[in-house]
Amino acid sequence: MGTLRVGFAALAALVFTTSFAQALEVQKKINAPALPPKVWDVAGGFCAIKEWHPLVADCKETVEGGAKIRTLTLKDGGSIKEKLIESDDTSYSYEIVESPLPVKNYKAKLWVEEDERNPDRTTIHWDATFDANGASDDDTTKKISDIFFAGLKGIKQKVLPPDGTAGGD
Repeated sequence: MGTLRVGFAALAALVFTTSFAQALEVQKKINAPALPPKVWDVAGGFCAIKEWHPLVADCKETVEGGAKIRTLTLKDGGSIKEKLIESDDTSYSYEIVESPLPVKNYKAKLWVEEDERNPDRTTIHWDATFDANGASDDDTTKKISDIFFAGLKGIKQKVLPPDGTAGGD
């Protein structure tokens, strides 16, 4: 009877810890001094990332099994393959298919919306959920957070008015 009780306790502990395992999450946003359509014109194309993300050297779009795929060539020589899940006039969602990043089960969304405090500005959001893979949760979260922050700054830089004109911040 004691062995059976220990077995149930071990099973209960396994179920308890497995059912409460949470995916990691990164949520970043930045405000830009432009209307959402202008910002989305810069950021919204699935391969536009090569124009605004400082770590991306190139992007190629293909279709595989009816799904839109982008393959990012990174400036350090690495490559990331991502699949478009959903898109509309102000957002797209994607998942990583192959990557050197220490993540698995990675799904992300990039979108824009009118700034709540100033309708002449845009809030740009980039959120993701994922599991760490080959690195600690903290290191993985920091890496994704840094990638997002650099990208959001890149988008903002692309929509800033030229020096010497009104509207910058």
